[in-house]
Amino acid sequence: MSFSVTCLLKKQNRLLTAISVRHRSQRRNLGKPPGIAKTLEERMEEMNFKDPKIHFKVDIGLPTPQRDKKMETAKRIEFIKKIKCNAELEKLSRNNELPVSLDEISNDWSKTNAPLHIKKVAEYYGIFEHLFGDAYFTPYVQMDISYDYNSKKVPVYRGNIIKPNEALYSPKVNFEAPEKTLWTLMLTNPDGHLHKENSEYIHWLVGNIPGGDVNRGETVFNYLQPFPAKGTGYQRMIFVLYKQSSEIDFSSIKSVSEKIDLANRTFSTFDFYCSHEDIMTPAGLAFYQTDWDNSLTKFYHDQLSMPEPVYEYDFQPPYIKPQKWFPLKEPFNLYMDKYRDEKQIAKEFLMRKLRKTHPFQKPEPPLKYPNAVPFKKTTPSWLKLEMKKERLRWGRVNDY
Repeated sequence: MSFSVTCLLKKQNRLLTAISVRHRSQRRNLGKPPGIAKTLEERMEEMNFKDPKIHFKVDIGLPTPQRDKKMETAKRIEFIKKIKCNAELEKLSRNNELPVSLDEISNDWSKTNAPLHIKKVAEYYGIFEHLFGDAYFTPYVQMDISYDYNSKKVPVYRGNIIKPNEALYSPKVNFEAPEKTLWTLMLTNPDGHLHKENSEYIHWLVGNIPGGDVNRGETVFNYLQPFPAKGTGYQRMIFVLYKQSSEIDFSSIKSVSEKIDLANRTFSTFDFYCSHEDIMTPAGLAFYQTDWDNSLTKFYHDQLSMPEPVYEYDFQPPYIKPQKWFPLKEPFNLYMDKYRDEKQIAKEFLMRKLRKTHPFQKPEPPLKYPNAVPFKKTTPSWLKLEMKKERLRWGRVNDY
């Protein structure tokens, strides 16, 4: 082997070594390996750890009603046998013509699985945590709540959306209760306080309700429509029904004046229940969600005598790196617009639109096939893109 061939081989080896080093993975050991390091779930549990000796759930609701499951099962089996022997029902079912009574299904559900289902939904929405802390209850008493809006009924279920203009007046509330029992009904909003954190507004409170007739109860706080501020998103409006063991004196908190005083309506469900826990027991629950609409502007000015609050997020201005003399691999027009005044750019688009607008003539019809119209051969690529955007109404052209 000659000297020149040996030198050439050595150079190739050095070149291959340099390439392998250059393209070698640059990963760094930033922590423990996956088998030893904690997962995100484990880390979150460690950060949000609560001592079970202090934080534990307490059931403050009514005891579980006694049910004869054997008798219910026997009735269900007998009902199924009766249906299977009915040839007419089978024929209607095969032809997809069998009528189903939704009222019967709802009534059967309310007597069986409704309390557990409502409890799970309430836990998902954080209602027990935000109203009662570490306490919870199972809503064994079902409430039928609906608002009257434009001769239509707007029902309250479990988190459905109702607009403020649909809930201007107090709803109709019905629930089954023995005649000689007393109840308390409240409507509270834990998300809408304008001044204090972790506080509520009481929107309605009726106590000493005899036998489930809300109209005969003692009004402690008049009904107040929901008024979520603009920009705060959805807020929960929660109905809680309490069963009383005896009559309660609400004179210390009673306020039925026609003038709305938000400071006087600052409320805490936790404190209210603690002060009457020996007499009342939570028994029913229903809630809906609401957000801002146009009707609240007048409500804030006329009813609350205050300017309407608007919550907006102030975004930081976008970072723009220092300008270069020769920006590589960046569109010329878009790169230059980054460093120009936004008002000047908006003025140019407006002038371009006014140039094609005649005060006494109709505007020119848009191109029927804008992509089929050819460009001049001398048109640069960046200008072709701008013309294409203008023809297809893309981007900021729509704003002017």
